[in-house]
Amino acid sequence: MADDVNIKGHVATYSSMIAMLKWGGLAVFIIAALVVWLIS
Repeated sequence: MADDVNIKGHVATYSSMIAMLKWGGLAVFIIAALVVWLIS
């Protein structure tokens, strides 16, 4: 089994990755909406 320190490191990495995906998805949505608005 993995030791406790290793699991804490993985949880921290997972949390930061989820936050990055959340904000990155929001940014992509806003940019896409802006492009569609500029085209139409």
